[in-house]
Formats: sequence, C-alpha cells, structure tokens
Amino acid sequence: MDEKTERPNISIVPGSPVYVGERDPMETALSIIGYDPSRAWLQSADTVDELLTFKNPGGVTWINVNGLKDSAAVTRLAECYGIHPLTIEDVLDTGQRPKVEEFDDYLFFILKDLHLRGENELVAEQISLVLMKNTVITFQEAAGDPFSGIRRRILNNGGRVRKMGADYLAYGLMDSVADAYFLVLDDVGSKIEEFEDRAMDEKDESFMQDIQKVKQDLLKIRRIVWPLRESLSLLPQLDPVFIHEELTPFIKDLHDNVSQAAETVETYRELIAGVMEVNLSAVSNRMNQVMKVLTIISTLFIPLTFIVGVYGMNFTHMPELSYPYAYPLTWGGMLLIALGMLLFFKHRRWF
Repeated sequence: MDEKTERPNISIVPGSPVYVGERDPMETALSIIGYDPSRAWLQSADTVDELLTFKNPGGVTWINVNGLKDSAAVTRLAECYGIHPLTIEDVLDTGQRPKVEEFDDYLFFILKDLHLRGENELVAEQISLVLMKNTVITFQEAAGDPFSGIRRRILNNGGRVRKMGADYLAYGLMDSVADAYFLVLDDVGSKIEEFEDRAMDEKDESFMQDIQKVKQDLLKIRRIVWPLRESLSLLPQLDPVFIHEELTPFIKDLHDNVSQAAETVETYRELIAGVMEVNLSAVSNRMNQVMKVLTIISTLFIPLTFIVGVYGMNFTHMPELSYPYAYPLTWGGMLLIALGMLLFFKHRRWF
C-alpha cells in the first residue's frame, strides 16, 4: 500500500508542512496528528476503523479520543495498540487519582485537567495518556480542546516539539495540564483577598458559605496536585526507552512547577484558616460587646428589682406607705442608684 492510499485525502509533500482535514477535530470523537521535523498533518475520524487507515511511518503520531461516551470504541482502539485491559479499565473509570504506571510496551499516565465552569464551579476532568516509542494516545473524559496550544505549535512548527520525539510531546501535554493549575490557583488567590476584606464584617451572612466552598476546592486541588507530584518524581527511574535522557531537564522543570502548585495550595489553605479565625474573632468580639451591654443593663436592674420587690409586699404596717412623698422619693433613690452604678462602671472602664 503506497503512502497516498494509507492517508486518504492527505497531502504532505515537502514544502507544504501543515495539513488540516475538512472536519474540525474537536467536532469528532477521534483525531490524529502525525509529524516529523519537515512536515505535519491532522485528520479527524468518526470510527476507530477510519482512524486506523491513517499511518505515519518514521514520525510521531498523536491520537486523541475526545470524550469517553463510546466505551466500545475506546476499548477497540486500545486493543489495536496492545494496551493492557487494566489500563483500559483505568481509562474508563474517571475516578482515578493521578499516577504513572510502566508496562512492557508503554507508559501510562492519569492526569486531572482543572478548569472553572462559570465563576465558582471547579471542574476536574480526567485525561489518560499512553506513551509508546513513537505514539502518544490521549483519552479525554469530556469533549473539549485543552491542548489547542500544542496542536497549533505542531501544525505551525512552533517551538521544539517537531524536532523532538513522542516523549517530549507527552511532556508538553502534561505541562499544559499543569499550567492550567496556576490559572485556577490565581482565581482562588483573588477570592482569598476578597475574603480578607470581608472577614471583619460580622454581618456578612454568606461569608462562611463562600469560604467553605473555596476550602473544598483547595482540598480537591490538593488531592490532584500531590499525587501528580509524586508520580513525576518517579519518571527519571523509568525505562529510558520511553523517557530519553535529554528530556530529564524538562521533566525536572515540570516537577518543580507541580511542586510550586502544591506549595501554593498549602499556603492558600493556611491563609483560609487564618481568614476564618479573623472572622470568628470578629463575630466573637461583636457578641462580647452585645453581652457586655446586656450584662450592664441586667446589673443595673438588680438593686432596682430588690427595692420594687420590698415595697411590693402588702404588709399593713409599712411606715413609708403613709408618707406623702414616698413614691417620688423611691423613684429618685432608684435613679440615683442606677446613675451611681453607671458612673462606677465607667470609672472601671467596663464599657
């Protein structure tokens, strides 16, 4: 079978390095990119059988599965490339934690793509990546295009990706996922700054609900970033057939970036805890002020209640009852007692 037969509708002659198929790859379930230092092409497919007709001998091939709704197609594609059944199960089970596993013919990565949906909803979608000698296969949990920048660099021959192997492509994909973490963390940082301004407002009824939401988001990010950090630390120890020595500096840089994200998460969690303590202190202080006022009022009425209670007794022989000025004198005495107590409290700086 000649090259034209193997790549239907594809023209990749030297001097015409970029080819994009008639269909948008993000509108189809499957897409494939083939490239080498001199040329690149992209094609879309609706079925696995259609996808398998595209070949890229001697170069790097990147196959992207856009969504996991068709589990039968995912299984068939994986079987065609000799991917282990356990790996297929992990691909289809989107509740996996980030990890890296080494098999005889490939390395398997599970990543989590973080992005914001709307203003407050943090979404974590699983991306599974299989790295072979000259082939990279990515399985996206949900349809979308988180790797548009890498795809554009390949087709436009930007950067070094066309000059490197499949391992560099895998690195680039993981680095793209890690970069998205900082965009999410920047948004979290902005919210924490707002919380610091709102912390002293004890009348802000939605404060605790909002800050608890951000706290839960940070916990979700932590559960993603820390396992990825551990997995990346294992890459230099894996088979050099898949991760070449020249990629070591890039892997180290990626590990440093993920470590920085992990440290940022821990810093933000501490800031959240501090802001919550400030808010609780403000609420407690406000409550103390209210209780102080109520206590003073109650204390003022203790002697007054005693006097009223004494003269409220219905005994026949109470000499004060017969005095014509007994009533106003009683009121005057109670007012003087209350005023004296207020002056005493003021002198002691109790309010």
